[in-house]
Amino acid sequence: MENILYAPWRDEYINNKKIDGCVFCHASTHAQDDEELHVLHRDEYCFVVMNLYPYTPGHFMIIPHTHTDKLEELDPKIWLHMSALAQKSVALLKEAVNAQGVNIGMNLGRAGGAGIAEHIHMHLVPRWERDTNFATSIAGTRVYSSDFEEIYKKIKSLIPKYM
Repeated sequence: MENILYAPWRDEYINNKKIDGCVFCHASTHAQDDEELHVLHRDEYCFVVMNLYPYTPGHFMIIPHTHTDKLEELDPKIWLHMSALAQKSVALLKEAVNAQGVNIGMNLGRAGGAGIAEHIHMHLVPRWERDTNFATSIAGTRVYSSDFEEIYKKIKSLIPKYM
């Protein structure tokens, strides 16, 4: 049996596609590119997009269209909407990838661990019992055991049921 380490971030070096400015604002304003950008859902306040650097299969983010790095300044109705989407997303992940649990979190600011600190976003990470192994724990390496595109298609197909 062949083992594959999935590394989608290497595409950047191969196809040399570079987005100027905020990558989340780019996704927010380019609905015509939703499939290429792996957007799962969009509405008037937010969009939901697969994480291109996933911790586990099915890891996605809820992102407000509003460009801000300050949660405390986000319009409360947008925050409530993000929370409602998160609640629906938990049920979605349980069905789509048989998640036994889900981590929900936000890394606010570079000091808080945000990779893209200039635009707040909420992570939803599906989890399964015993889903970490020596590679993650010791070597700091993640093994992505499923096909990213297939998971995207499966989750996308269930969006009408949940959102």
